[in-house]
Amino acid sequence: MQVQDKIKKELKDSIAAKEALVRDPVALQTISNIAESMVGALREGGKILICGNGGSASDALHISGEIVGRFQKERKAYSAIALNADVATMTAIANDYGYGSVFSRQVEGLATDKDILIGISTSGNSDNIIRAFKKMHEIGGKTVLFSGRDGGKLKTMADLALVVPCDVTAHIQEAHECVYHILCGLVEDMLS
Repeated sequence: MQVQDKIKKELKDSIAAKEALVRDPVALQTISNIAESMVGALREGGKILICGNGGSASDALHISGEIVGRFQKERKAYSAIALNADVATMTAIANDYGYGSVFSRQVEGLATDKDILIGISTSGNSDNIIRAFKKMHEIGGKTVLFSGRDGGKLKTMADLALVVPCDVTAHIQEAHECVYHILCGLVEDMLS
């Protein structure tokens, strides 16, 4: 396969992952429900907690930055925390309790029942996010999953789950990023 053919294929496959969401009325409603849940949490004085591993950890930082900083509108800062941002806390928890507890321990210490926890796991089977969702449910807050493939174990644990029907991690993440931007725009619109 020539280089330009490979480039075209990857671009088309990425577009196809997003088009699958466009054609799915359940996915569109889920995105709307996620935006409303985020706005509801912020209106009630809650915060948005976000976590992920690897590339999904970078996505958590991205979302948090857009929410706390700004996306497209000048407005007050909204409350969001990327749980994977604090290296000292994560490594202390991993050292003392194991890596499976790096998010659940933070949820235990930071979350209230007014908050929403967004977990990003392209497989839907990340043990540390599973544990974080369990802890968030104990506290009484809401959980949102961004996943791919079949949604994994987390799909049934989440209050809201957006599952990109794709098996390629990169294309799942690309579709997620588009949705993050949509959500940040909706949050700003609804709260402005």
